[in-house]
Amino acid sequence: MNALAPERARPAPVSNTPLRLADWLGRFALAFGCILLAAATPSFGGLRVTGYYPGYRQSYYAPSNIDFTVLTHIIHFSIAPNTDGSLDTTINGLTPAYSTNLVTVAHAAGCKALICVGGADSQSGFEGATTPGNLAAFVGNLTNFMATYHYDGMDLDWEPLDPTNHTQFTNLVSSLRAALNRFNPHPLLTVATASQPAWFASLQSSFDQINVMTYDLSGPWGGWVTWFNSPIYDGGYRFPSTGGLVPSCNGLIGQFTSAGVAPAKLAIGIAFYGDIWEGGAGTSTGGVTQPRQGWTNAPSVTAITYFDLMSTYYHSNLYHWDTNAQAAWLGITNANASNDMFISYDDPHTCQAKVSDARNLGLGGVMIWEIGQGYLSSQPKGQRDPLLQAIKQAVLATPNFTAIARSNQDIQLDFQTQPLALYGVQRTSNLL
Repeated sequence: MNALAPERARPAPVSNTPLRLADWLGRFALAFGCILLAAATPSFGGLRVTGYYPGYRQSYYAPSNIDFTVLTHIIHFSIAPNTDGSLDTTINGLTPAYSTNLVTVAHAAGCKALICVGGADSQSGFEGATTPGNLAAFVGNLTNFMATYHYDGMDLDWEPLDPTNHTQFTNLVSSLRAALNRFNPHPLLTVATASQPAWFASLQSSFDQINVMTYDLSGPWGGWVTWFNSPIYDGGYRFPSTGGLVPSCNGLIGQFTSAGVAPAKLAIGIAFYGDIWEGGAGTSTGGVTQPRQGWTNAPSVTAITYFDLMSTYYHSNLYHWDTNAQAAWLGITNANASNDMFISYDDPHTCQAKVSDARNLGLGGVMIWEIGQGYLSSQPKGQRDPLLQAIKQAVLATPNFTAIARSNQDIQLDFQTQPLALYGVQRTSNLL
């Protein structure tokens, strides 16, 4: 990285001795290091790190093993709506003891703990619970559960969220926000979504976080090609069948900002799991082994946790990094093409790139689904949560200043940085 040098060095005010080049460079390096530190050192106050944590993962990954120095918010997943407005509080393995344990440990670490309601295929439950006759009782049940276990707020995860749900969803958000505002201090209200950006533009004042589920962006559907689960960029690649751009995290985030959602409300999703594309026929390699492949017979796609992926499939010689998409993948070729595999996942490099991307886009933070899938219980202590630690390094990162040298009027600055990071350099003609 090059920066223009200040004008000719002047003597210090307290001395009549001109600065030697080495002294001048030393002072410049010190000043530049301070500038970088001020410009690039993040704080958790400026970047949220929100992680989902399912009750069914709690016996495998106890709260005492979570590095809460990485997280600003943890969302306990989840209770579910019944069609009559009551709650299913055990559907995802939650117990009173699990709730108490998580909230106690999180609060001791200074982390906010929220309870989630909903999840995949919760639409019918929400539709029944938010009818005019059930809505008030449903909201009361939610806030009572939250208060009983001392959570810091509620997270909504209505899936799928169809256009026909607009009125009931809006009524739920308005009623729940009003109910939460009767507490002192006001609990948080967050939401996970991948659709209806215009709704969230109009409702954003009710939410403290709008966490975009920028994953599950591909599948073995008609007219498709093999593609990544959660790529940051589309890389300019278009579907051969339609000419439309393939999906990406930034493409989905752009839909929300274009609709008018404030970037500071938004978080980009990080997936602690991957997708295994397997088999198929008629690709350029027989079966599926890489991204951007079409097929004649569709492959299958199954999800896999990061910890299973690393223990079962990962080998360094199979690893690839797609610079255009900013995505990691494994390619596995077998003697029988029906056993070929293309595995897309978020690795530590991806995690750090997404933190940088969130900063570059001016987003409020990142959201993780879900932290337990990244926990490698069989590894030695200190090596069990590589994805969380990668995020921590990116959040707390400052440039690692390595060298400075002058060449005529140019100053050559060398420092290590995070993926996709942007840094500002200030120039002065009066360093002192």
